[in-house]
Parts: sequence; structure tokens; C-alpha cells
Amino acid sequence: MDPNATHFVNFQALLIGSKRKFDERWKQPFVERGKLEDFKLIQTLGTGSFGRVMLVKAKKDDSPFALKMLEKAHVVKTKQVKHTISEIRTMDSFDFPFLIKLEYFFKDNVYLCLVMPFVNGGEMFSHLRQQKRFSEELTRFYAAQVILAFEYIHFLGIIYRDLKPENILIDCIGYLKITDYGFCKKVDDQRTYTLCGTPEYLAPEIILSQGYNKSVDWWALGVLIFEMAAGYPPFYARDPMKIYEKIVSGKYIPANHFSKSLKDIIQNFLQVDRTKRYGLLKDGTKDVKSHVFFKGFEWDSVLQKKLKPPFIPSVQGSGDAFNFDFYEETPIKTSSKVLFAKEFDKIEL
Repeated sequence: MDPNATHFVNFQALLIGSKRKFDERWKQPFVERGKLEDFKLIQTLGTGSFGRVMLVKAKKDDSPFALKMLEKAHVVKTKQVKHTISEIRTMDSFDFPFLIKLEYFFKDNVYLCLVMPFVNGGEMFSHLRQQKRFSEELTRFYAAQVILAFEYIHFLGIIYRDLKPENILIDCIGYLKITDYGFCKKVDDQRTYTLCGTPEYLAPEIILSQGYNKSVDWWALGVLIFEMAAGYPPFYARDPMKIYEKIVSGKYIPANHFSKSLKDIIQNFLQVDRTKRYGLLKDGTKDVKSHVFFKGFEWDSVLQKKLKPPFIPSVQGSGDAFNFDFYEETPIKTSSKVLFAKEFDKIEL
């Protein structure tokens, strides 16, 4: 008997229950929890124009967390207030094995602070860079978790819009956590037209301003599967406009070592014609999960984290940051007065 015969029914029931919980959480008044003084700042894990992500430890029990510090001045200057509030509420409402969840949120005079679990295996991007490319077994293992996460996100009426190796973390047992919800948007069955995302991962309909929904995430998954298995994306050029031309044409060259089933599943995701794209056809994700590339794959085992990962990062304890790049530390900004108090008075949508 097919071990996945009951998976589709059980997972659908899980999604229905998850949506009920999400909707309840989404409607609840948002409550801030914690303060910066509750944590010891250990080291910087990543930086960007938004601010920084730091490894911190709770003073009460030394538990490690990742602290994302968004500088309020930058959020206001770039007109990202609404997007940032949406990111915070989305992270607070998500509850799925392969998605980062919000542990605490608070503000100080300068920053918005999002406290998340510390996923100490590092970014997929770093491991892909070190290994040059992933085996098809590892590519399949990671792709399956993204597929399950997208099913969950899309069932909630949300699109992700920022899939890339830099936004995927590997935990200490070898499973994934998708992070960074800055481009997430609750659209339900509506279309949106915003141009956002990473150039190499943009779907043709985003570039052509055609209006889109969850279609863009399935295209991005095709790009990710290609990049994991090849070590480079299918559409690449130094000039972003050249990248966009290649994407809109839908023409790419599979790596020589790709198996027939790998080539086929990528081709089914990288369909410029959305009526032919996997994930969007009449049978939805059943087409994806039943594809020959996933033949014999035990979906419930990966969902329950019972399947042994093909790769496990090297970590020394829960607070080990070895798998993250080194950053020169700079002082945390301070202010004697509350900055942009009006803009962030309430974290409500």
C-alpha cells in the first residue's frame, strides 16, 4: 500500500485546523512581550539596511534566541511601516514546523525588536556555497519541506514572495526553517501587482506587471530546486534587465548532471504560462507531490521530522554560532526620547 495514501486527507485536515487557529490569532489584539534588558547581546549574525540580527541569550535561563532589530528611522524613511507591521503580525500568527515563529516582540526608543528561535545550523546559502551543489537526495528533502510550508502559507491566503537560499535556515537536526516575512502579503483570492523580490527569483508575471497570486511562489520553488541541484540559478546575468529578459522568455539550460525527473519537475514549475505551472493545475499540490521526482517519498515522515536528513550541520551546543559569518560589532544605537512613537504606537493591521 502506498505509504502516502492517507497523507492528502490528513494534511488537508491539518490545514483546515491551522487556518482556524491562524484566523483567531490574526484577529486578537497584539500584545508586546519582553524588553531588551531581558537579554544578553552575544554577537551579530547578519546585517542589512534594515538593521541587524543578533544572537542573544535570555538572562533568566541562558536560552539562545535570534534578535532582529529593525531601525524605526529606516522603516519610516523607506515607507515600510505597513509592511513591517504585517511581517510582525504574520510571524506571530504562523505555527508550522518549517516556518520561523515569533517568540517575543517589543520596542525601545530606536528599534523594533523581533525575538525568534535561534536556528544554529546556519543559512542554506552558506552550505550551498561550501558544498558547491546539493545532491538530488538533499535537494528533494529540502524542496519537500518548502512545498509543505507553501501549502500551509497559501491555505491561509498569504503569498511569501521572497524564496531564496539566504532566507532558509538549517536547524541542528538538519531540517529547514523559512524566515524573513517582509514580503508576505495576505491576498486571499485577490491579485496583487507589487514589484518585489530577488531578481533571479522573480516570476514572469511580476516583471510584466500582470497581477499575480500564489503562482509566483511555485515559480520561485522551481528556481530554488534548480539552484540547489546546480549551485547557480537558471536565469543569471550581471545586468538585472538581462535577467528579466531571460525569465520572461522562460529559456534556461539544465545542468548536464540533472536526472530526467529533476529536469521534468523544474520544467513544470518554470512555466511562463501559468495555466501549465505546477501547483496551480486542477489537482493543486497533488501534482507536485505525486511527481516521479518524489516517487516513494514519505511526506508524513518529513512533516513529523522522522525522516533522517541527508545532511546535518556541524554544531557545538544550542548557542553555537559557528555556521554564521563573522561581523565586526558596532554599537547599538540609543536615544533619550522615543523615536517615531506615532507610527508604531500600535502593531495593528
